[in-house]
Amino acid sequence: MFLSIVSSIFTYICILLAVAFFTLLERKGLSYIQLRKGPNKVGLMGLPQPIADAAKLLTKEIAKPSMANYSPYFAAPILSFILALLLWQLYPSLYSVSYFKWGILFFLCVSGMNVYGTLLAGWASNSKYALLGSLRAIAQTISYEVSMALILLFPLFMVGSFNFLEIKESQEFIWFSIIMLPLALMWFTTCVAETNRAPFDFAEGESELVSGFNIEYGAAGFALIFLAEYANILVMSLFSALLFFGGSSFVIIESDLGFMFKVLTFSFIFIWVRASYPRFRYDLLMNLTWKSFLPTALSFLLFIALLSYSIYF
Repeated sequence: MFLSIVSSIFTYICILLAVAFFTLLERKGLSYIQLRKGPNKVGLMGLPQPIADAAKLLTKEIAKPSMANYSPYFAAPILSFILALLLWQLYPSLYSVSYFKWGILFFLCVSGMNVYGTLLAGWASNSKYALLGSLRAIAQTISYEVSMALILLFPLFMVGSFNFLEIKESQEFIWFSIIMLPLALMWFTTCVAETNRAPFDFAEGESELVSGFNIEYGAAGFALIFLAEYANILVMSLFSALLFFGGSSFVIIESDLGFMFKVLTFSFIFIWVRASYPRFRYDLLMNLTWKSFLPTALSFLLFIALLSYSIYF
């Protein structure tokens, strides 16, 4: 029990450090893609910039909008942050002290609750801009969770297990992305939409929503919301690498390093996509999941189910 608590605390500290320096990677990546330098004034090459940002946000005065509902207003960022950290309990390492046999179900339950943090933040702020942003985000997230759940059933049918570690180890000889490349592309697109990232960042459309559901937040509340967002980006990169680009775990050091390289690659693709594409139209985004992803995922799922039935019987 004590070892499990210590391991979880150490994991959460590492996640916070990873999130902090991922923001620096994003700012540097976007700047060089746009032919500029990015953060380079704080310390050596701007490396301590995330620490300076954290110090600035956490020492600012916490704003309290006079018309806000205070309890849910302050609870929303904390809820979003806790849910983002909970997903990291599913990290499939051989050094983990906890073993999730029903990892996929846990992932679906926790990710499905993320909309409550957004809903509370938008409603409790008592602002029309925040409420419109939260409604957009909720509609988008719930719509893409349907196709995400169906795509998740594909590796589940292939392996016959809900455990992420077993799904990872089952791809020793061939990646699932090679077998079903369209589903892998659909999964990554769904991850971009689920995390409200450009070009699907309608929850934070600055031109029409003035930053969306988090407009009334500043200081620590703002920091928690964006820590949750970037932690979700990293965890979705982790699951993308695990579900469709897994590998052998016979050589622990090599496999862990190789796996983390895959996760970093997917994380950088999030940044690359943001730098490359303009914001999508909202009706086209909804058509994409309901009229393209959903029928395609159902067709592939039916094919895999019939194939599994024919093999077993």
